[in-house]
Amino acid sequence: MPLQSHMHLISTDDHLIEHPKLWSDRLPKKFLDAGPRIIEKVMPRSVHAGDGARGDAGTKLAEVWTYEGRIYPYIGLNAVAGKKPEEFGAEPTRYEDMIPGCYDPAARVLDMDIDGVQATLSFPSFPRFAGTVFLEAEDKELALLSVKAWNDYHIDEWCASAPDRLIPLVILPLWSVEECVKEIYRTAAKGAKAISFPENPSPLGLPSFHTNHWDPVFSACEDTGIPLCVHFGTSGKAPITAPEAPMAVMTALFGCNSMYATADLLFSPVFHNHPKLKFMLSEGGIGWIPYMLERMDLTWEKHRFYQNINQTVRPSELFSKHLFGCFIEDDFGIKNRHAVGIGNITWEGDYPHSDSNWPNSRKRVHDSMLHVPDDEVHQMVELNARALLNFPRT
Repeated sequence: MPLQSHMHLISTDDHLIEHPKLWSDRLPKKFLDAGPRIIEKVMPRSVHAGDGARGDAGTKLAEVWTYEGRIYPYIGLNAVAGKKPEEFGAEPTRYEDMIPGCYDPAARVLDMDIDGVQATLSFPSFPRFAGTVFLEAEDKELALLSVKAWNDYHIDEWCASAPDRLIPLVILPLWSVEECVKEIYRTAAKGAKAISFPENPSPLGLPSFHTNHWDPVFSACEDTGIPLCVHFGTSGKAPITAPEAPMAVMTALFGCNSMYATADLLFSPVFHNHPKLKFMLSEGGIGWIPYMLERMDLTWEKHRFYQNINQTVRPSELFSKHLFGCFIEDDFGIKNRHAVGIGNITWEGDYPHSDSNWPNSRKRVHDSMLHVPDDEVHQMVELNARALLNFPRT
């Protein structure tokens, strides 16, 4: 049996739903009204019509986030763990619409036990996966306090409730490199193991990877040994082809965000200036990686001489040292794992989102690796993640 009992299954990409008082429990009193909080609001109710289409069926009293007077309606962000695909559709709009493992760490660990998952790294929901809600804030003092509040909750409450099972990830105040650096060192001292960062800063109005703007951030990551997780979609630029295209087009193409990030980083100065830096391509899949590396190497061989790109190191060499692909289900990628690099692959569960296989993740991983040698299975499902995240067995 390839996924043997002594092998721990570690997910490098899950998600948590913030509990209603996360910020009100931590922000100064003067910021409580403007800070993130849950209110009830009448919202349109969408249902499945008999022919599979979506129809409007009046309204419902929903729980929504409000922040600086803006409304963020979907508290659940596709929190559909445990539902059948036929039941997917409207996002949960009340906590009672979700299973408790979405927002309660004790219940999450129980759900991990059911799923056969030993440890998990969880991204934010309300702040978006890389905290870019706070980048949009009008009051940057409040925004900075809100970033710190999420990080403190995640480290001190969520992960501290089961430190051998829940892996601390933090977000950054992206509008200030100086504050980013401070937050990296502050949270590293508290036990942070990963940092969520935009896959492409440029669409967010931030300087790109091709500038030296982020050098102090990357140096702080090298100094603390913390990898950056670039979850697809964190750029805020979804890969949609036309306004009329169904969401299925965007969902099928989301891995392209990780492809863009890979090409962007490998042709940038980032890894040449920061030889110890690591990036994780969260939820990007791995099947595309061999082709992209081949294509980038060919581009480098033929076109490097007249462009402002490194002339001596092939993109594929940089990939093997700095980038890690993360997959949920990727049978093609598993078959071509050596072209990706066994040491550059981690597994992810995506709980409680619609791509998750909960409560059957361990079985699905087992079945997908029936013909993979035990040592390679162990490396992909556990050992790579433990080394990358500095999260040893206890």
